[in-house]
Amino acid sequence: MFELGSYVACIAEGGAETAILELLLDHHLLIFERDRLIDEKILSCRSAKAFESRYLRMGFEGKITVFRVLDSRRENFKLSKAYLHKVDVINIITAPEIEMLVILNENKYKEYKKSGLKPNEFCKSALKMRNVKSPSFVEKYFADVDSLMATIKKYASVSKIRRGEHTLLDLLRD
Repeated sequence: MFELGSYVACIAEGGAETAILELLLDHHLLIFERDRLIDEKILSCRSAKAFESRYLRMGFEGKITVFRVLDSRRENFKLSKAYLHKVDVINIITAPEIEMLVILNENKYKEYKKSGLKPNEFCKSALKMRNVKSPSFVEKYFADVDSLMATIKKYASVSKIRRGEHTLLDLLRD
């Protein structure tokens, strides 16, 4: 689906997103491998300016594909004109929140929809899961990566994906 550049940067919004991506990377389930990643890890650099000064000034030969995994559709990542021809930025949207994966995995989607709560609040009150955004919780909860894969697929089927948007499902190998 994506034509990857010579280098790949994967930037995650938070700890839960990072933990999910690390699990998928460790099990070779993403369309790129760890050795293709800049610094061989998921990055947490959310500002375009900081990304430029920290990584792009290193003088990479060839194109760089940047995957930004975030729940906001409005968060800008505007690179300087000097880098626009070298970098493809692809947003991977997890809206409304990454906690939806837990809700779906618990088969509580209908209850969540009726509740009127935000995903994080629903996880705390209805599921009695307080630390759903914590990387250690995510690592333990999704230790069975088959369950994580199934949940990502389920999430894509119930999400309102806008035209031209990408989800975690788009990062998974076939």
